[in-house]
Parts: sequence; structure tokens; C-alpha cells
Amino acid sequence: MRHRKHRNKLAVNPAHRKSLIRNLCVSLIDHNSIRTTHAKAKAVQPFLEKLVTLAKKDSVANRRLAESRLNSSRAVKKLFSHVAPQFKTRNGGYTRIVKSAEGRVGDNAKMSTIEFVEQA
Repeated sequence: MRHRKHRNKLAVNPAHRKSLIRNLCVSLIDHNSIRTTHAKAKAVQPFLEKLVTLAKKDSVANRRLAESRLNSSRAVKKLFSHVAPQFKTRNGGYTRIVKSAEGRVGDNAKMSTIEFVEQA
């Protein structure tokens, strides 16, 4: 059976999709909020949530695993030192997707903002 096999394909080949999701994650870690299409935001959310969960336990093995998934040592440092400590007591739901009212100029694609949830 093929239950729960759906992945967001984003109309690109697998290598491009992997690179796209990595780059969006790095941008989100750097800027705490990015504006992208709704489909891309929904595709990057589970990938990033798993990275934040991984970063909550700081160890050499987890840093190496995050580095292999992101390919950016700068983003891994910020993830482990600034982002993950904010969510130590939170059990998931680290990001939110907010839909924009207007579409993208040119093709009218649905746009969204994906951002980290503020932790007090």
C-alpha cells in the first residue's frame, strides 16, 4: 500500500528539490523569517522542525548530522547556539506559516511567510 507516501515535489528534480529546501532552511535560520511560495513553505517546514528538534540536544554527533543536512557550518552554529535554546521546553511547532493576501507579481502564485514562533 502507498499510504502516507506523499511528498511535496515542487515540480523540480530531486537534486534541485534537496538543494532548494536546504537553502530555504539556511535562509530561515539566518533571518528568522522568509517570504516564499506557499508550497515551498509547506515543504520546508517538516525538514526544519526536525533540525530544531535535533539541535535541542547539543552534541558533536548532532552537529555533524545537522551539518550534513544543511551544508552550512555558519547556519549550524546559529541553529545550535541561538535558535534551539529558545525552544528547549517546547515539544514541536517551532515554525508558523502565515498566508499573504496578495499573490506574487508575474504569475500570481500564493505567497506565505514562514517564521519561527517567538518563545518567551
